[in-house]
Amino acid sequence: MAKDKKTVTVQQIGSPLRRPGDQRATLVGLGLNKMNRQRTLEDTPAVRGMIAKVAHLVRVVDSQ
Repeated sequence: MAKDKKTVTVQQIGSPLRRPGDQRATLVGLGLNKMNRQRTLEDTPAVRGMIAKVAHLVRVVDSQ
């Protein structure tokens, strides 16, 4: 690759039970739908916005 893309690793730490549907959909969009699951995603403004929306349910494990 000509340019290294920045990534962010997120882990789900909260349950989507009894949460609004849009928060559940955001978790699925991040690739998180089970407790303690981790995903490494490209660090874009859209992904950061999704993380901010469900900040109480996820934890940023690593950011490069």
